[in-house]
Amino acid sequence: MKSVNATASSRTAACLLSGEQGHYALSGALHFANARDLLNQGLRAFAGQPVIEIDLSALTSADSAGLAVLLAWVERLRSKGQRVQLGRLPPQLAAIARVCDIEQMLTAAQA
Repeated sequence: MKSVNATASSRTAACLLSGEQGHYALSGALHFANARDLLNQGLRAFAGQPVIEIDLSALTSADSAGLAVLLAWVERLRSKGQRVQLGRLPPQLAAIARVCDIEQMLTAAQA
């Protein structure tokens, strides 16, 4: 997989990696400080692909802003007729979604 991020060198930054067509992995720490950049990088990377699969197993940490990035990807891609699947959601993100009572929104996008 190759990095989609231009600024993925920081140990604390999240890194979006692209693999085969439509297959991505998200690694590192997804937090408020890098959420906006990652949101935009993902939307650019996913443009025009009918099916996007994102493996989340390599995320080391995330906060509510990170959860917002995932939800925004799901909603924006679906509104454009694209299908997105989130794979291997880390327990930390699942717990935040459960507390916010939005777990169903992520469950619908899980592979």
